[in-house]
Amino acid sequence: MTGPGAAAGQARVTGKPAAPAWARKSTLVLLIAVLALAVFGTTTQTWMTVTLDPDQVGQAGAAQTSLEVQGSKAATTVTALALVALAGGLAAAIAGRVARWVITGIIVLASVGIVAAAATVLANPLAAAQGSIAEATGITGSQAEVGVTAFPVLAVVIGCLLALAALLIPLAGRHWKARTKYDAPGAGSAAAAGPVDEIDSWDRLSRGDDPT
Repeated sequence: MTGPGAAAGQARVTGKPAAPAWARKSTLVLLIAVLALAVFGTTTQTWMTVTLDPDQVGQAGAAQTSLEVQGSKAATTVTALALVALAGGLAAAIAGRVARWVITGIIVLASVGIVAAAATVLANPLAAAQGSIAEATGITGSQAEVGVTAFPVLAVVIGCLLALAALLIPLAGRHWKARTKYDAPGAGSAAAAGPVDEIDSWDRLSRGDDPT
């Protein structure tokens, strides 16, 4: 039976107050994963609608005067960088103190790349659409009327939020239990005190401990 005395004893063993809601490992890792997947999701949608000039494309493009360009084609790097950010967020769940700083830097750089790539599309949509135009018509350098949807803007916004979420990792990590014996003194006794969240339970199972 667990009582106030047992709770106080656990607090003395861990030596740390309960983590605030924003700093919980499961909450922050889930937030980063959701943002990264949201960025990836925007690239599956139409970023630009292209209306070709029939006089310029001639017979080669007579049957294709309107194109819808997905984000994965308009800004190919966004897809890859979103996956990098997703992997980084998941890795932060099991990383040590130093590794969390490295992961934070990786996710921030990936976020900056996402914002830069999406902003480039917004700044010059015709140039971003040239690859798709050439693929459809076989003609490069064609002039066309390009309309931009809301998804590139959404990618910029989510990319900024992703960078901010990544910057919380080192701050929130102060409230997380040490993953290895090298992270902090008394890590073994802290791990034995009980899991903070579901991720801790899986970590203990991987070490051969039974959290039940």
